[in-house]
Amino acid sequence: MYGAFIGDIVGSKYEFHNIKTKKFPLFSKDCDYTDDTILTVAVAKAILLSGKEREENPRDGKGFQEILVEVMRDFGKRYPCPKGAYGGRFAAWLHQKDPQPYGSYGNGSAMRVSPCGLMAVTLEEAIILGRASAAVTHNHPEGIKGAEAVAAAVFLAKSGKTKEEIRQYIEEKYYRLDFTLDSIRPAYKFDGSCQGSVPQAIVAFLESENFEDAIRNVISIGGDCDTTGAITGSIAWTYYIVQNGGWESWVSDRIDPAMQDIREQAMEYLPGEFTDIAEAFRKACGQRTEAWEKTGACGSILSPEERNSLE
Repeated sequence: MYGAFIGDIVGSKYEFHNIKTKKFPLFSKDCDYTDDTILTVAVAKAILLSGKEREENPRDGKGFQEILVEVMRDFGKRYPCPKGAYGGRFAAWLHQKDPQPYGSYGNGSAMRVSPCGLMAVTLEEAIILGRASAAVTHNHPEGIKGAEAVAAAVFLAKSGKTKEEIRQYIEEKYYRLDFTLDSIRPAYKFDGSCQGSVPQAIVAFLESENFEDAIRNVISIGGDCDTTGAITGSIAWTYYIVQNGGWESWVSDRIDPAMQDIREQAMEYLPGEFTDIAEAFRKACGQRTEAWEKTGACGSILSPEERNSLE
């Protein structure tokens, strides 16, 4: 999750003032968290609450999607003015009496989805959780596709897959990635759709040498920098921690000094509530994965009805 936070914060300065270079300060007084961070935290909290609900009321409790709607609306009202504001249709959704999905294919579904890939214990679960998290607002096929692709990439990174394996999976199931950042940088501009930003964000990760380089890559192409930053950051943070020390390093919060330094700088921008939820979520991911590895079973996030409707 911290990768999404960092990419969002770094990119916030450049969303409406694109730059076409990798040489820029990561953090400055003009940076701040945006709706991308707020809603990523909301998805993480909803996953935690839904897991608890399944334990206490496995048959009759609220489903994940109902909880997610409640949590996103709560966060949206308590954090009403993020840098850059909420998207217009989402802002209206936050205040509707009976909020319904509105057919969006915007990249909002993809920027908030990383907790689904992190909590999942199988690739199939990552995909269905991504689908569920998107569908409460972004129920257009392209909105669903973007969320699934990012959730899958995060899960594959968590599972220790190589960049080439991640590339092959995304190309087989979701998007063509047959371009380089150098080839698109001169002409690429703001595109708030999943289909116009998720592939670019994934390639920014694939071309990177380390976490910081991934963030510099994605900011350097311009466009919707806070959101593509959150997407690239969520994949890259997980990948580089796991590649350097295994999944246990993410669970136990053992990261290299360079990434630790970047995270500490980013945390200065974040409310304590966000970092508290991120830490609780990380621990819950570890406990759930440990249960799965030991017994082949763990508590469900989705209700039985949701799983049947989404599969």
